[in-house]
Amino acid sequence: MSGLLNINTYHYRRGGADVVSFEHMRLFAERGWPVAAFAMHHPANEPSPWSRHFVAEIEYGRPYSWSEKLRKAGQAIYSLEARRNLAGLLDAFPAEIAHLHNIYHHLSPSILPVLKRRGLKTVMTAHDLKLACPAYRMHNGRTVCERCRSGFLLPCTLRRCLHGSLALSALVTLESSVHRLLGLYRRHLDAVVCPSRFYRDTLIAWGWPADRLVHIPNPVRGLDGAVAPVPPGRHVLHFGRLSQEKGLATLIRAAAAAAVPVVLAGEGPERAGLERLAAACGADIVFRGRLDGAALAAEIDAARACVLPSEWYENAPMSLVEAAARGRITLGAAIGGIPEMIRPGETGFLFKTGSVADLASRLREVATLPDVRLTTMGTAAAAFVRGAFGEAAYVAAMTDLYRSLGVRIPAGPP
Repeated sequence: MSGLLNINTYHYRRGGADVVSFEHMRLFAERGWPVAAFAMHHPANEPSPWSRHFVAEIEYGRPYSWSEKLRKAGQAIYSLEARRNLAGLLDAFPAEIAHLHNIYHHLSPSILPVLKRRGLKTVMTAHDLKLACPAYRMHNGRTVCERCRSGFLLPCTLRRCLHGSLALSALVTLESSVHRLLGLYRRHLDAVVCPSRFYRDTLIAWGWPADRLVHIPNPVRGLDGAVAPVPPGRHVLHFGRLSQEKGLATLIRAAAAAAVPVVLAGEGPERAGLERLAAACGADIVFRGRLDGAALAAEIDAARACVLPSEWYENAPMSLVEAAARGRITLGAAIGGIPEMIRPGETGFLFKTGSVADLASRLREVATLPDVRLTTMGTAAAAFVRGAFGEAAYVAAMTDLYRSLGVRIPAGPP
């Protein structure tokens, strides 16, 4: 019977890619697929019968010695340990297909030749733009950046594109250069899944062959049942990481100009600076901190609308899906994959990314729209995401992809 090997750095729900990784395993296991996992050891990991094959933990923020830092930098580029451990896992679990998520730095693409020598088909989900951009985001910490499109990667180092750090930017520049020289991704991946059409188009523009790129939106759990609409509140909500590329400084200035209250739910490196900016602008901003589960759902229900003011190439942001699933429209910046997730005037509104004036205009518009109009639009938004991001659609599309690669599909649950 076909076996599915799911590969991701973290074996716990650390971020969006990790959530998708777990959902992918669950959905295929429920349909009768034998499933195994390959990841990195971590204290927060969920239990796995395959953990004896996981690689040793690496956390780059820790105070390692210089010798340890050099060794771990080498592992980030090409991990011999990951190759050995993966070979051992494959001896015990004869998989037919490997589905990879985020493997950079901790597992490394050194594992791809091992998979191909064993005859596995290999699929990777592009949760970010690492397959094109050494620093993942096509953002240099200040603005969108595509200076490495020619294949000359030194601008990543010169512009300190990764966290403003010369050392880290140089490391990822070297890493990507080695991987390209060896052809680790291009030669060994049978298909790349792009959760947004924008990411597919971008990878094509950067030289990836179109016939290996497939658009399949990420699955979102809990979209099957309709949520009873709750009357919209007064404030606009943003939830997510408080970082520079999210456009939150633009949001705060726009909120001040429009005199519309905004709630920010989340944590991140920009919080202190954003608090100072809100005070200086006289904006009505409430910082709620990180919210999850029922607390986040309650905050979405209490909002009038949600806002996504990103100033980088978003993929297919799940915050928009989560808001729509609860009947809330989103005001989204017209950048990356966001425009394909909003039908302007029907399920939300778009505005020019980075424009305080345009966002302020949209905030005023939403503040004055009749509640019944917002409820109608929210119902349409919920219907849209149920169709596009539901689990059934994801499994059907992914199964079709696997079948096209020659993978034998199990008949169903045992």
